[in-house]
Amino acid sequence: MVYIFIKIMPKKRTYKSKEKKITNRQILEEIIRVDHAGEYGATRIYDGQIAIFGKDSKLGKTIKHMADQEQEHIDKFNELILEHRIRPTALLPVWNIAGFALGASTALLGEKAAMACTVAVEKVIGEHYQEQIELLKDDHKDLKKTISKFRDDELEHHDIGIEHDAENAPGYKLMTKVIELGCKTAIAISKKI
Repeated sequence: MVYIFIKIMPKKRTYKSKEKKITNRQILEEIIRVDHAGEYGATRIYDGQIAIFGKDSKLGKTIKHMADQEQEHIDKFNELILEHRIRPTALLPVWNIAGFALGASTALLGEKAAMACTVAVEKVIGEHYQEQIELLKDDHKDLKKTISKFRDDELEHHDIGIEHDAENAPGYKLMTKVIELGCKTAIAISKKI
């Protein structure tokens, strides 16, 4: 009897178009939520580094340039959160403290360590944005264009870190792997919470 019931149940694909709409909305929500959180965290990392180096030092001016671009990014995601009525991550207070602490602590270890932090964070974010670009459908062309521009900015920050001798920071490989893992974990959590 169970066998007959299973045989006559409608196939799942009958509801596919309805599920697809839900999936597209969920993808959009996750992308905007996680990118908003990431850009917020990035502004706090640079705030922490500037607090140590000052904005008028040679490195401080470089960090300020990157921080200004990150501010442009967070401003855009603030707009998108409102426009699409998406709930931001509940973890913004955590990313506020964690971002500032990461920026300040790596800056306290020296210029190379601060730049190693930048390299690690921006590598993960650049890859993350590239995955989103490939995931987004053509009905989100404006968002795709925005994310492409921001990806390019993040990769520029990565290259600035390399140019500032990040790879010669003490414990570079271990430090960057730990920071990369932290960023990937924050991304996974911020998509959902």
